[in-house]
Amino acid sequence: MKEDRRSPLRDANLDRSTAEHVPQTPQTQSPSYRLAFADVDFMGQEELRPVRLQLELLKFEMLMDQYQIDSTVVLFGGARIPAPADKEKARTQTLADLSRFYDEAREFARLMTRKSKETGNREYVVCTGGGPGVMEAGNLGAHEEGGVSVGLNIVLPHEQAPNPYVTPELAFNFHYFAIRKMHFLMRAKAICVFPGGFGTLDELFETLTLIQTGRMQRVPMLLFGRAFWERIINWDALADAGTISREDLDLFRYVENAAEAMEFVETWGPLDARTDIPDR
Repeated sequence: MKEDRRSPLRDANLDRSTAEHVPQTPQTQSPSYRLAFADVDFMGQEELRPVRLQLELLKFEMLMDQYQIDSTVVLFGGARIPAPADKEKARTQTLADLSRFYDEAREFARLMTRKSKETGNREYVVCTGGGPGVMEAGNLGAHEEGGVSVGLNIVLPHEQAPNPYVTPELAFNFHYFAIRKMHFLMRAKAICVFPGGFGTLDELFETLTLIQTGRMQRVPMLLFGRAFWERIINWDALADAGTISREDLDLFRYVENAAEAMEFVETWGPLDARTDIPDR
């Protein structure tokens, strides 16, 4: 899409294209002669980290604005959770049993996308980490319903790529975990957390901390699968120890299926961010 430029000055992309066709001389072949913004080696230097952080923040924001996406519903969950059809290949029986949440994520995303389409794909757009497992299920559900969905991938040491159901124009890749996590939450109208591992726990607790401390407005915070979460996290022990308040346990709700989660999101009343922390 060609933009109407406000500036009468020469366009940077035009200069970059022109610079690629200059005569080949010792001077023009020198790294010092490269345009700074087009010099990949220069941009990758340690000193340029602040610029790279800003670029990762800005690119996503500009494209989300371009596609007029005002709010999202975020699905966090394990990359290792298989689809029910593949549960026999799961490395543990627990993973095989958790495969039902693949279908719940898929159905929830389908229902949420139906609601999103009523807004012209502007509100309640499904957003995942773009990978396999629960993330794939979320993007698949949105795809099956004929809507759009966002995938926020991150570069990992092992080769990986976005799942094939992310809307291509809304498939992003990140270097910085911190910026990626910001983007998950900046437009979120609901957070749905499915069973998962370290990454899912990191996303869960970071979100809870932001809500607990009043750094983020209250949104529906839904944990799928009470049995799983109560087995791996002793919430009552934290409250009994006084390291969290008993009131902090009201910051999230358990749900077991897509229909229950959908009802909770649709009946949610707006709540302001906390202005103080209970028991502090």
